[in-house]
Amino acid sequence: MSAGASKGDTDRRLGRRALLAGGAAAAVGVAALAREELSRLWWRLPGVEKSRVAGAVDFRGARWVAASSANYRRADRPDDYPVDRVVVHVTQGGYASAVKVFQDPGHRAAAHYIVRRDGRVTQLIRELDVAFHAGNRAYNERSVGIEHEGFVEHASSFTDAMYAASARLTAAVCARYGIPVDREHIVGHAEVPGTDHTDPGPHWDWERYLRLVRKARGAGAV
Repeated sequence: MSAGASKGDTDRRLGRRALLAGGAAAAVGVAALAREELSRLWWRLPGVEKSRVAGAVDFRGARWVAASSANYRRADRPDDYPVDRVVVHVTQGGYASAVKVFQDPGHRAAAHYIVRRDGRVTQLIRELDVAFHAGNRAYNERSVGIEHEGFVEHASSFTDAMYAASARLTAAVCARYGIPVDREHIVGHAEVPGTDHTDPGPHWDWERYLRLVRKARGAGAV
């Protein structure tokens, strides 16, 4: 036959067209998924590095002291992991000892901030990054961890200056990520699923703390 194509041949070509169209659609879907995954893993790609300023802090007035890079994971929050929690910790020791262990690569844990008894705030990890502080991967990815100098069994650890400074810090974090100021979203380390920690302990005054956070939030703490 010199003119046209047989029915069977036409069907095969239609089948190939359908296959190619379906393959193209699948490829678009795979490409979209790949782009999404790559956007979460940008820091692992050779030669790709998001611009950061050395020593920059997220909370105005905080002092920068870098934690060991072994104690956190670089990320691009909240783009790759939405931030919707603040986790309150107590160091079970002094400020200097807490900084020392957070700078120890063998410790494998650190929080974003430490608040001293006198109210001074130190930032050790950028809020962009996932700090290993909660003992729960999902909570690490979704939260900012704030340590407080002192001991859970000593009510005297929690000074007026500490409460006020920590409340301003938490208010700023909540404002930055749209986190509600309540006990569902501002939690103690002891409340993280799977943890065996007890901090901040029975002497931490949650009612007072949330009142101060709401006051600072209303005043526009940054």
